[in-house]
Amino acid sequence: MPTILAAETTQAADATGVFALSWLLIALPLLGAAVLLLGGRRTDKFGHLLGTAMPFAAFVIGVVQFVAMLGRDPENRTFSQHLYTWLPVGSFQVDAGLLVDQLSMCFVLLITGVGTLIHIYSIGYMEHDPDRRRFFGYLNLFIAAMLLLVLADSYLLLYVGWEGVGLASYLLIGFWSYVPEYAAAAKKAFVANRVGDFGLSIAIMIMFAQFGSVSFDGVFAGADGASEGALTAIGLMLLLAACGKSAQFPLQSWLGDAMAGPTPVSALIHAATMVTAGVYLIVRSAPVFNGAPDAQLVVVIVGAITLIFGAIVGTAKDDIKKALAASTMSQIGYMMLAAGLGPIGYAFAIFHLLTHGFFKAGMFLGAGSVMHGMNNQVEMRRFGGISSVMKITWITFGLGWLAIIGVPPFSGFWSKDKIIEAAFVGEGWRPWVFGGAALIGAGVTAFYMTRLFLMTFHGERRWTDDVHPHESPKIMTIPLMVLAIGSAALGLILGPTNALVHWLEPVTGAHGEEAPVLSVPVLTGLTLLLIAVGVAWAYSLYVRQPVPEVAPAGSVLTRAARRDLYQDAVNESLLMRPGQYLTRFLVWFDNRVVDGAVNGLAALLGGTSGRFRRLQTGFVRSYALSMFLGAALLVGAMLLVRL
Repeated sequence: MPTILAAETTQAADATGVFALSWLLIALPLLGAAVLLLGGRRTDKFGHLLGTAMPFAAFVIGVVQFVAMLGRDPENRTFSQHLYTWLPVGSFQVDAGLLVDQLSMCFVLLITGVGTLIHIYSIGYMEHDPDRRRFFGYLNLFIAAMLLLVLADSYLLLYVGWEGVGLASYLLIGFWSYVPEYAAAAKKAFVANRVGDFGLSIAIMIMFAQFGSVSFDGVFAGADGASEGALTAIGLMLLLAACGKSAQFPLQSWLGDAMAGPTPVSALIHAATMVTAGVYLIVRSAPVFNGAPDAQLVVVIVGAITLIFGAIVGTAKDDIKKALAASTMSQIGYMMLAAGLGPIGYAFAIFHLLTHGFFKAGMFLGAGSVMHGMNNQVEMRRFGGISSVMKITWITFGLGWLAIIGVPPFSGFWSKDKIIEAAFVGEGWRPWVFGGAALIGAGVTAFYMTRLFLMTFHGERRWTDDVHPHESPKIMTIPLMVLAIGSAALGLILGPTNALVHWLEPVTGAHGEEAPVLSVPVLTGLTLLLIAVGVAWAYSLYVRQPVPEVAPAGSVLTRAARRDLYQDAVNESLLMRPGQYLTRFLVWFDNRVVDGAVNGLAALLGGTSGRFRRLQTGFVRSYALSMFLGAALLVGAMLLVRL
């Protein structure tokens, strides 16, 4: 027995030693960003190598910690690292600390692993850009901020990472800011995210007012005895934050324009990391939402609306990157829907998040590879027949396509179908509405992703005379291969065994085992049937018929989808124009009322004093006469009093 205890003590000490390095996960990419951004042109020659080495080193640390976690009992896999006392202000005491547990470890491996592959890809993609070193500095800054977001042990420190991600995304989206429309896209993303950030700041204030703490432990402990109204308010504000960062309805309009940044930015920010931050926030806040069923319901509604919204927009986009952006919006909608379902859906939301990180990052990078070979063209109506000259890109993109539409046994089949099954759990109208939305989304996803795949790689060649398609260099195709393997195999590893569900249970709570209103075989059959219909419909339109080089007018819905279902027009009408009128009124009120009152008082005093100044003549006789008249008046008054 003493030998066993000694072995266990040694193992625990070793594991603690490994987890004590958690701060390096953030410090390494942050160091890379500092060197590349502050070092200037002197780091141009090695900047891309240093920028790639930093997230790779963080990935190695993450893998070592993951292995150490596997050696521990499930209930003993959480490690907290106190860094320093951050804000000792009266009763407001906040320490800076890191939390490494099963949930944060999923994100650490995704961010650093996929992030490293995107850095490697960027070495080739940005090879001829004179500011490549600065680009890698921004990438490192983003990785560091995202890791701080998912490793923070309090909502306030999470907020720092949240804002850091917003800053880095602004810099990356507007990397080519000398193009006015790219600069405008970066500002649009920044402003939309600020709206969501307002929600997170309000949520933190309510937490402190209710629980006297903003740490996860303090908030979750207080949530057990808190009123449902307070938890609902916190939950809705957290949802507002998630909508801004994850491009969910009604704050989704920035995502399509954000494709202005270099394609690796789209893969890193809009596929594998930033847009998933909202899902992380909801799942991390599970104890809050579990006590606020109304807030949970709103999360499910937002997810259902967004997954349909994004899917419809994706059916009409001819820009390959914007079509993938609409797809991202829709897939994050699936994750939000699952997260809103509570314990039965938390693990499935993270499962789909992980598989999506692989197949969507692979497809974004595949789109960049196509652009690299097509003279930076993005219009799919000018593609076609590329599979014959870019075979590696075609195969790897094809595996991602099969994964996202949910063809068995690829990853999307295991993760998205689980969300559909969970959506059909419940009583009354909810399973039919939300489950039906998830089913319809699966069919539309199959249509628009097949449309994208066929228009790009198959059919007749519609190339312009100035392009000569060719396969990308190995520095770009090797990351595509690795991501394609993840697209094909990750679902098989995590799906049939329910390994991820069991892994996350200590954080998200016991997974519900309720049966859906339709049996699982029936739901699987319906999903595959809708997928087959979507694929066949796209094939009949974009292979069996010639693809016109100019998009036809189309139906009313098609025209609306091309304009993102008028989301910009709605935002302009409901937010921007009223904001302009409010600003103009406030300016008028300030000039005419506030400044008018101050200026009027000043004019009154100035005019009065000017008139009184006329009495000051400077003649002694005038002053003597005034004194005499005053004395006479005084004597007269005294005589009247005596009488």
